[in-house]
Amino acid sequence: MERYTIAILVNNQSGVLNRVTSMFRRRQFNIACLTVSETESPDYSRITILFEGEESKKNQLINQFYKLPDVISIKELHAKDSVSRELLLIKVANSPETREEIRSAAEAFEAKTVDYTRESIVMQVTGDRKRIDDFINIMRDFNIMEICRTGLVALQCGDVTIRQETN
Repeated sequence: MERYTIAILVNNQSGVLNRVTSMFRRRQFNIACLTVSETESPDYSRITILFEGEESKKNQLINQFYKLPDVISIKELHAKDSVSRELLLIKVANSPETREEIRSAAEAFEAKTVDYTRESIVMQVTGDRKRIDDFINIMRDFNIMEICRTGLVALQCGDVTIRQETN
């Protein structure tokens, strides 16, 4: 199965997110990552979705989205011509035995310490999905207390915008 990232520009209305995610449920796609936010205009929201599936079913899904009245435009984003990032907050136990190793790993990933106590360290990492996953895997050598990560945010490179591809 392939992984796909799509961005959907929608009217900023109550219930739109439910209608969009219901399309995935009905077609039995698993959403790996979902991010929703208001855009440069408060009239619109942008939904960015990372999911797995087959090419033909993905195309059917996109065609179905265009039938929803609140969908303005849809853009499939490819790694070669888009920029994507996630944010990770991770809390690890702080002990004298592991403190230096944790700091070294954090430095290698350019993690920023955003909270520090005798009992725990909270670090922030931004990057692509692989970078976030790699940092989490390294931190598994220590006592991870809690993880919170955003969904994927992505924009196409260059001067093309999602609003130029209207429904």
